[in-house]
Amino acid sequence: MKPNILITGCSCGIGYYCACELHKNGYKVYATTRKQEDVQKLKNLGLIAFKLDVTQSNDIKNAVDFIEKDSGGKLDILFNNAGFGQPGALEDLSKTALKEQFETNVFGNFELTTTMLKLLRKSKNPKIVQNSSVLGFISMKYRGAYNASKYALEGLSDTFRQELEPFGISVVLIEPGPIRSNFRKNAYEKFKRYIKVDGSFYEKEYKASIKRFESSSDDPFTLGSDAVYKVLLKIIHTKKPKPRYRVTFPTTLFWFLKRILSTKMLDSVLKNV
Repeated sequence: MKPNILITGCSCGIGYYCACELHKNGYKVYATTRKQEDVQKLKNLGLIAFKLDVTQSNDIKNAVDFIEKDSGGKLDILFNNAGFGQPGALEDLSKTALKEQFETNVFGNFELTTTMLKLLRKSKNPKIVQNSSVLGFISMKYRGAYNASKYALEGLSDTFRQELEPFGISVVLIEPGPIRSNFRKNAYEKFKRYIKVDGSFYEKEYKASIKRFESSSDDPFTLGSDAVYKVLLKIIHTKKPKPRYRVTFPTTLFWFLKRILSTKMLDSVLKNV
């Protein structure tokens, strides 16, 4: 019997693609999203779908209760995919903006993971898969809130991996670079909400960023969501998966550069990205 899997952030992009493909291939998928209208869209495709906003403790409790009843008490795989990016120079960000970034990318992820452990422990080969980023191990300017949230996610995941290993629970990080999705669109909405461009010390840089936000062209190394799906499928079928899987050329390149370059030299490379 194929394992069951809970996926967060299924309204579009990676989560949506992975949920649909796994469902087509006979997996029992619990596809979740924070908006009710997106839940109905997923149900219309035949998926088991329900509302799960990872920043809401009641949603997390309801998710556990639903899966426990529906699956006979166990969950095989948790794919923590939900997340967003808050752009902007750190000095232009409010504490509210930073908190909002961490509520979804870190605290919500953490609460869902710890709450689902009681169901994961009942699986024969349970796995927690964390969708991180190339920005989980390198930092780029004007992405400080997102950088920090993904660094935190990586630290939590490394600790979870060590603590849960004696119980046979694998904790795996997927580290994508640019993936074709609504990530840029959603980031632009957050940018407009929290960043005041006029009068900022970074006004020139922000105006250049706005042109990129509004452009329909992709980074030359951008891949489709299928690139992440292939890795997720490999993790599902591997009894003891690796701690990290890097997706896209930029991720592999920067992983290599971080290992061989000094901090100053790496900063010199990153300032031109």
